[in-house]
Amino acid sequence: MPVAIAIRNLAKSYPGSFELRTLLRRPPKKPPVQALSDVSFDVNEGEIFGLIGPNGAGKTTLTKIVATLVQPTTGSVTVKGFDSVEQSAELRRLIGLAAAEERSFYWRLTVEQNLMFFARLYSIPHQTAAARIAQLLVQLDLEQLRGKRFGELSTGNKQRMAVARALLNNPPILLLDEPTRSLDPLAAARMRSFIGSLAAGDPPVTILLTSHNLNEIEELCQRIAIISHGRIRELDTPDRIRTLHKARERVRLVVDGIAIDHAVDVLAPALADVEISQDGSHTVVTFTREVGDDRLDRGLRAILGNGTRVVACETQRATLLEVLETYEREERVKSNGRL
Repeated sequence: MPVAIAIRNLAKSYPGSFELRTLLRRPPKKPPVQALSDVSFDVNEGEIFGLIGPNGAGKTTLTKIVATLVQPTTGSVTVKGFDSVEQSAELRRLIGLAAAEERSFYWRLTVEQNLMFFARLYSIPHQTAAARIAQLLVQLDLEQLRGKRFGELSTGNKQRMAVARALLNNPPILLLDEPTRSLDPLAAARMRSFIGSLAAGDPPVTILLTSHNLNEIEELCQRIAIISHGRIRELDTPDRIRTLHKARERVRLVVDGIAIDHAVDVLAPALADVEISQDGSHTVVTFTREVGDDRLDRGLRAILGNGTRVVACETQRATLLEVLETYEREERVKSNGRL
């Protein structure tokens, strides 16, 4: 697939109070803040690429650099071949940005007036802009609010307005920072469906998506990057990331032809910490195992025989949340080791 966004060795540091106080010949208080460190990855054309991480990990800083709102300290970002620093004007024409906590709308203007104002900044002809705005209002469930002042909107509807504005000029690249933030479950589901339709369109829209909703990331994104303390810690498909990092998994066996008491007798020597319960006519056996160990094999060998039949065998894989928690624990251990 052709590359739409190329990020190479990107770093961003903020001086904080250290350099400023040094220039003023005052005792320094805080060292520089390293928001991003050596970040590199590509986003392919037509791909929905997810960026996940805890608050302060660097997601918003990275998005703003791609949008040319912030310049990198080192490294580069190119969008369809345009450099974010040297060719920022050309690059901005290709990008639509919907940021979380949007504050640049005019609160006394209506929904429609706000969108028309920004359409004029894009130099979109009035008739074309009116048709495009009408289309977006329908697609984003804002049609009934077109005459309402922006300041009277709910937080969720303000977020939808940010997405509508980002799409005014039909950009081939879309940067979405928590697009379903503050939306109710039904509205969030419709927003996810809309985002998916953009990437599947003709021509497809390339989307860089940040979110704290991990289910949303798994539903929408072909690939994801996990960012922690300004560094990319993992980049792959959601399934492969879970597979690589699931140190433990929960196993659930549904068995016919064995009573609970007998199951306890035969499994207790083979499996520690096993849970056995009755579910209708079935006996349910659950236990936790290290991935790759022989506990499942030992359990099956112990329980099978004399007419016993395994009806179902289910494993609960590690979630993306557990992967995130793993990286955060590693960072805390490193930090404590430096103290």
